[in-house]
Amino acid sequence: MSHAAVADKSPSTLQGASLPRWSPWAIAAGSLVLALVIGLAGGLDSKVQWGLIAGILFILGTFGIAAKVEGRRQAKDRVATSLVWVAFLLAVVPLVSLLWTTIQRGVKVLDVYFLTHSMGVVADSEAGGGIYHAILGSLEQVGLATAIGAPVGILTAIYLVEYGRGSLAKAVTFFVDVMTGIPSIVAGLFILSLMLMLDMQPFGFAGSLALAILMMPVVVRSTEEMLKLVPNELREASLALGVPKWRTILKVVVPTSIGGIITGVMLAIARIAGETAPVLLLVFGNPFINANPFEGAQASLPLYIYQQYSQSAGSTAAYDRAWAASLTLIAFVMILNMVARGIARWKAPKTGR
Repeated sequence: MSHAAVADKSPSTLQGASLPRWSPWAIAAGSLVLALVIGLAGGLDSKVQWGLIAGILFILGTFGIAAKVEGRRQAKDRVATSLVWVAFLLAVVPLVSLLWTTIQRGVKVLDVYFLTHSMGVVADSEAGGGIYHAILGSLEQVGLATAIGAPVGILTAIYLVEYGRGSLAKAVTFFVDVMTGIPSIVAGLFILSLMLMLDMQPFGFAGSLALAILMMPVVVRSTEEMLKLVPNELREASLALGVPKWRTILKVVVPTSIGGIITGVMLAIARIAGETAPVLLLVFGNPFINANPFEGAQASLPLYIYQQYSQSAGSTAAYDRAWAASLTLIAFVMILNMVARGIARWKAPKTGR
């Protein structure tokens, strides 16, 4: 037998002992059981406290067991992975809990009648009524805000990435950063001041203007980052063929990043869809159906939720309507994101071998 064959059969001295793949699950299960015992023995009633204790025990247990079996270097790597998982659970659990609570309480009155009728002559303390007027108002206000804010934001981002040089580009970038952090009530007060100067009454389009102000910086920032990810080689190849720069941007740069741009627009829509303060100042709310956003007060889903919850003291009907409207708003945002992902995948440039 050759020396090579003997070497192949001999165990490797470079690979030390390692934990089995199921060990993280076993450590997690043990941490949960131990946290439960500690919580019951210590009289802790909060499940959040139990979860935090379990997370700490999971990290400590992972480090101790991995250090004993695999060494301290591999143990540190496993602890870093454990911290990522614990942070992930800390972020996901509240979201799942919120979604579950909204579904559990919102389905009580959520039906076809609730979606197709307005409050009309129904008092807030009485049963019945619906959110059709609020859905219609939200769709019109958010749609008009998107029609204003999305094109302006996308064109601004194209300017900053493709053309922006000098003091003007720096000034635009600075104001975009400032607008990103302004409270929504400030945008509402700005439009309200213009309405008072022009002696105008509350109407839906005024809310759209305030929402567009809040939407534009989000669109600019997200679109700018997506455009920066487009390789410069694509631009250079198009320009080398004699294609004008504007046509290169329109036919090469934007289609390459269209998926990320649409996702950014959807994030901006989700950002403004739940705003209450500007709508409360500018749209004022209306229990009746008003399909004209350019005349008269309108309702919207966030404002409807606020009004119903504020009237829910001693009224179970108003409380249930607020939760049902919240569930509708969440479903509205989720449907928008699903549609946006479908459009982004459809419009994304096709890749071949």
